Amino acid sequence: MIRNITFTSISVCLVLNAVIAVSNISFAQDKVAPVSADLKPASTFQSISNEKQRSVALFEEAGKVIQHPRCVNCHPATDRPLQNLSMHPHQPPVTRGEGGMGVPGMMCTTCHSSENVTVIGQAETLKSIPGNPNWHLAPIEMAWEGKSLGAICTQIKDPQRNGGKSLDEIVEHMAHDDLVGWGWKPGEGREPVPGTQEAFGELIKAWVQTGAACPL
Repeated sequence: MIRNITFTSISVCLVLNAVIAVSNISFAQDKVAPVSADLKPASTFQSISNEKQRSVALFEEAGKVIQHPRCVNCHPATDRPLQNLSMHPHQPPVTRGEGGMGVPGMMCTTCHSSENVTVIGQAETLKSIPGNPNWHLAPIEMAWEGKSLGAICTQIKDPQRNGGKSLDEIVEHMAHDDLVGWGWKPGEGREPVPGTQEAFGELIKAWVQTGAACPL
């Protein structure tokens, strides 16, 4: 449905998409081989007797989501978001801006509304426009792009780099935040992250309960 997008926003997006189509470049659809896999439930790791090893194994499983392009694309190392499973720079060339919401004249909400919007008539270049009421880039101190899973794990635990969250608040964020949940329902033409948000949240919860150990 397109009722949540203004006429101006539709016009801007259609013009941008027309430029993309003329260039014969597909920016919005996933064009590389699927990378997802099912998530193992947290209970699977109960057989690991060493608690630290179990904690690391839990986070490595959660890493299938954390390091999926669908998530890393919104945690870039620069002020420009990424797109697609290939993680190429966002087209059109938007930048972070205040609060990760873009800059005047090219705000995130110019094209992204409060929900995914199916696009009709451009199936070869664009099947849907992503949307969420809180659509924005993660702060630069939360950048994951180019980092090892161990480095991301250490970063997630650091209140100076995780938005001031405690580990319990990290569990709540991962398990219930609606923007995080978008990764499992990214709209037509995009591969979702593995598993379910519930299963992912249980992995993070079990990771915290076992000491929140990080991979090397």
